[in-house]
Amino acid sequence: MTNKPEVIFFDAAGTLFEVRGSVGEIYSRIASQYGCGADAEQLQQNFARWFRLQPPMAFPAGTDEDKLREMEKGWWSNLVRAVFADCGAFPHFEEFFDDVFERFRQPELWRVFDDVIPTLTELKHTGIRLGVISNFDSRLDDVLRGCELAQFFDSVHISTRNGAAKPDPLIFDTALVHHRIEASQAWHVGDSLREDFEGAQAAGLQAILLDRNHRHADNPACIASLNQLLIRV
Repeated sequence: MTNKPEVIFFDAAGTLFEVRGSVGEIYSRIASQYGCGADAEQLQQNFARWFRLQPPMAFPAGTDEDKLREMEKGWWSNLVRAVFADCGAFPHFEEFFDDVFERFRQPELWRVFDDVIPTLTELKHTGIRLGVISNFDSRLDDVLRGCELAQFFDSVHISTRNGAAKPDPLIFDTALVHHRIEASQAWHVGDSLREDFEGAQAAGLQAILLDRNHRHADNPACIASLNQLLIRV
């Protein structure tokens, strides 16, 4: 890595923040309030399985915001219904889903990694622009604000608004066009080998794999903590 980037893009979930506990624990806790006593571990296993099987969370670019929110909610409803499919009768599923869907836009369900705010603060001081490229829905706007991260970013590109989900090069290209830069002038940092690292590489960006759990230590493009970015810029 030799050239200082014009823009550094970051993935969101898994890179900047993570779910507090697990999705299965949260689903189980809230479902119990609606008369469903589902096991948290089983729900977590179901979630991991069905999330992988879902179609990309990407809808036509330019979709009206009201329609977009409806499509996002429908995508998640299909997933969560599949997660609970083998848990027996759930007569109040719709009420539960409306509740849990809204709760996941609140900062209380997310934990910002300790290295995030110090690193973003220092990067902003260098004059480098920062952005987000994420396979997330429009609730990310609320999550970033609630977690006090929105102030750091000059742009936020999400798959549901951009018509493509990582690793599709289109979502990276859209972000580059927004900033009026070439791919060689941008870095992308994320925790997914396929979506973030390989996706960004294929789009021509300098890809950096955030490997907090040291699963890819043999990859020279890995960093174990975001603060390692500061010695590369």
